Amino acid sequence: MAQQDNLVVVKDLARHFVLGKDQVLKAVDGVSFAIRRGETFGLVGESGCGKSTLGRTIIGLYDCTKGSVEFDGKDMKDYKSAAERAELSQRMQMIFQDPYTSLNPRMKVMDIVAEGIDNHHLAKNNAERTKMVIQLLEAVGLNEGHANRYPHEFSGGQRQRVGIARALSVNPDFVIADEPISALDVSIQAQVVNLLKNLQKTRNLTYLFIAHDLSMVKYISDRIGVMYLGNMVELATSQELFDKPLHPYTQALLSAIPLPDPKVERERSRIVLEGSVSSPINLPNNCRFCTRCKYCTEQCRKEVPPLREVEPGHFVACHMIK
Repeated sequence: MAQQDNLVVVKDLARHFVLGKDQVLKAVDGVSFAIRRGETFGLVGESGCGKSTLGRTIIGLYDCTKGSVEFDGKDMKDYKSAAERAELSQRMQMIFQDPYTSLNPRMKVMDIVAEGIDNHHLAKNNAERTKMVIQLLEAVGLNEGHANRYPHEFSGGQRQRVGIARALSVNPDFVIADEPISALDVSIQAQVVNLLKNLQKTRNLTYLFIAHDLSMVKYISDRIGVMYLGNMVELATSQELFDKPLHPYTQALLSAIPLPDPKVERERSRIVLEGSVSSPINLPNNCRFCTRCKYCTEQCRKEVPPLREVEPGHFVACHMIK
């Protein structure tokens, strides 16, 4: 894929937190990948692997410790003036994980959704502002009557729809969805994901979709990156990753997904990881997965495996895969 087709390019990005004297938590540690225009890039991994920190660093809620993020061919550090920063914040938006805490309980939905419209002066007058909010609510499956209610009057799924409407209010190009369905009932999750897919088509959006539900990530994503302890360990198209996982960690993750066929589910063997997860504080320079990997060698304990393209479009960070 040509460079000009990449909307977001992440290069050797790291976000470290200094916890105290001689203690550094490496939440994200040297991650590189690109997100193409119009695609959904899924990001998966167990809790604490750095997915959400990576998303928040990309959008600028956290400063990066090292590395860079390019948006539409320009390093985000080069957006320096107030006008440039305003343009960037309009083009990049975020849908947060918890719909119960991400909405101001003292504001009506009308004002919550209109915050971006007001901040970026997108409406000429109050009548146009109201019209834009109602159109946004209708686009996410709500209606005009919901505009004058408070967040506590809504279900979790409805609140998340309000959060999606708020993110779309400034007509962004790129949306980071940080585990947008994890706090919702299973029956509602598919509705929200289908809504995101439909909005992507109608509004030409590019997504970074962060989640730990692999089945849902496969459904919505074009490509998927797998993270483990701050590192990207595998990256491939959605179909390729599920059909031919190469990294031992990815194989273990996929083996844990329940299958709908009872006979196949009974006969297949699940990969059970042994050993303990390394502490993310003061991590050594080695393969982060070596404490749980049955293929671990002396090289794995001494060297960080680089993320290499082993097949066209399929990248993996493992010394054992040639």
